Amino acid sequence: MLNKILLHACCGICSSYPVLHLREMGYEPVVYFYNPNIYPDEEYQKRLKAEQTLCEYHKCELIIEEYNQSEFFNVVKGLEKEPERGKRCDVCFRLRLERTAKKAKELNIENFTTSIVISPHKNFQILTEIGENIAREYDLKYLAVDFKKKDGFLKTNKIANSLNLYRQNYCGCKFSLPK
Repeated sequence: MLNKILLHACCGICSSYPVLHLREMGYEPVVYFYNPNIYPDEEYQKRLKAEQTLCEYHKCELIIEEYNQSEFFNVVKGLEKEPERGKRCDVCFRLRLERTAKKAKELNIENFTTSIVISPHKNFQILTEIGENIAREYDLKYLAVDFKKKDGFLKTNKIANSLNLYRQNYCGCKFSLPK
């Protein structure tokens, strides 16, 4: 029996390859969709539908957390003018990874990670530091896997394209919308 791991998923594209890679590593991923940062609601629904399609394809469990944008807006208050990849992003990562850790604890899953790190636009070291700090706080294990390595980003895009998953053109939050 494979060890369960709670995989925080930011979108179907980003989690396409990580689900397979985690299985190759001996884990059984449970996908956790918690993204109160996504704006507007229509965008959230498109990303959620893509995640549902992916989880059906991979035959893996999907847990969908309640969508509540005010959770995101409350934690980034005062950071609205921060540049993309700045302090606002770090706070957003912490919000989502901490909720993932809480859910892992609730489900008695001792390992968690995130698909966010597959993006070439996200800093693996920063996400790893945030994840490991949260893991210590919750007495869990954060699995730091740089899913981009060994053509992971290419592989995730091939899977997403084969499933015709919705492809977004911004990270998701209101402050990163293309101008």
